[in-house]
Amino acid sequence: MERELTAERIEFLEKDYRRGFIKFCGFQPSRIGKGLFEAALAIGENHKTQDDFIHAGVIATMSDHTAGYAAYTLVSNDIRILTIEFKINFLKPACGHALKCKSEIISHGRQIIVAQSTVFDVRDTHEKMVSKSTITLMAIDAARLENTEG
Repeated sequence: MERELTAERIEFLEKDYRRGFIKFCGFQPSRIGKGLFEAALAIGENHKTQDDFIHAGVIATMSDHTAGYAAYTLVSNDIRILTIEFKINFLKPACGHALKCKSEIISHGRQIIVAQSTVFDVRDTHEKMVSKSTITLMAIDAARLENTEG
């Protein structure tokens, strides 16, 4: 199931990470390693709440999606990663000009993978940790997903 991280695989992961809803959000990969994925987001008005904080949904989505791609660094192209459980602790409000997320795999079984994501609020010249989450993921053969019906 584990695979080597070739230049082609890294290029694929960088491109794949930014598709769909994530493209709309604006997340950008910043560092990829085996069992590790980091991403960044430049904050716009569309990422904020009515009180000018960065929306918790943006932080949670970044935590979950980046953890999925940390898991994706460990599996072959014919495997898909699905979240099966997600727990997040928000430590303080985020209000900076950017977010950074670091996701690492902390347990890797044949089918169940557990990741930990930490999100940092970038404020001027420093960063503050604003959330910590644990994400449980399932590695599943892509062909099995294609054969499921509604």
